[in-house]
Amino acid sequence: MLLRVDSGHRAMERRTFLGVIAGGLLAAPLAAAAQPAAKVPRLGLLWPDSPPSPRVDEFRQGLRDLGYAEGKTIVIEYRYAEGKRDRLPELAGELVRLKVDVIVAFSTLAALPAKKATAAIPIVMVSGDPVGTGLVARLARPGGNVTGLTTFSPDLVGKRLELLKQAVPPLVRVAVLWDAEGPSKILEFKEAEATAPALGLQLQSLEVRAPHPDLEGALAAASKGRAQGLVVLNNPLTLTYRAQIGGMALGHRLPSMFDGREYSEAGGLMSYGANVSDLFRRAATFVDRILKGAKPGELPIEQPSKFELVINLKTAKTLGLTIPPSLLQRADQMIE
Repeated sequence: MLLRVDSGHRAMERRTFLGVIAGGLLAAPLAAAAQPAAKVPRLGLLWPDSPPSPRVDEFRQGLRDLGYAEGKTIVIEYRYAEGKRDRLPELAGELVRLKVDVIVAFSTLAALPAKKATAAIPIVMVSGDPVGTGLVARLARPGGNVTGLTTFSPDLVGKRLELLKQAVPPLVRVAVLWDAEGPSKILEFKEAEATAPALGLQLQSLEVRAPHPDLEGALAAASKGRAQGLVVLNNPLTLTYRAQIGGMALGHRLPSMFDGREYSEAGGLMSYGANVSDLFRRAATFVDRILKGAKPGELPIEQPSKFELVINLKTAKTLGLTIPPSLLQRADQMIE
């Protein structure tokens, strides 16, 4: 027995089939259009002093090196305390309320209030002594929500004193300029005090404070105390005023030692320390890893691995100093 299907029924089936295809074709682009746009990650950047800052610029370059385009594939909320350090907790709270994906805290001064403000949002810091100041439990496995890099190498303070002594053999009295509100700077100054006697040096403490450090008064006190040289402990405050410090040291005829090339480029006699520019660029890699799913507490704190000695020969000439050839041979850069 044969079953017959009339032509009208076949025509209806054909129309249904074509309708399904057409509907699918129309629905596909509509569904694609309805997909939510990929979320653009938002960073909160906390800096104790005023813009512009070479450190912030170096971090932003690190992001660009990783392929991020600010304003397009990543957004940065900038919060500058402009030297008013008591504002840092308030600014950190603002970033928490904005629900940023990562807080980037530059210096211990910024990292401590950021940590106090949140235990949930990851924090990438570049700071002094993260263990000694309580930011992390340990370097290898920090735990909690804080990770990043440390510039802290207290033994380098002694090395700077030694290098300054080599450059100025008659050196006996050295003034140390430092930010008395910087937690890690207290530790560095204590290290300098412990190292000085073995080098035959006597230290004079020059403490300054934000937002209006009395640099002229500090340098005048150094001259009154018969200082023969100046060592500056780096942090955001001294970095901001690096040109003024270099110029004042020169005006008071004080050979000066710093820990970053920016100071020598601004007129300081010498600098020796970690390549801090590299550290701030590398901070971007921590942000990148966290945005891709890494847990901050499991990312080891990175310590400096690149060090450099920079000598400003123009400043040496102005001071009437002849830098020993042995020291010149060790220099990574000489500014003429």
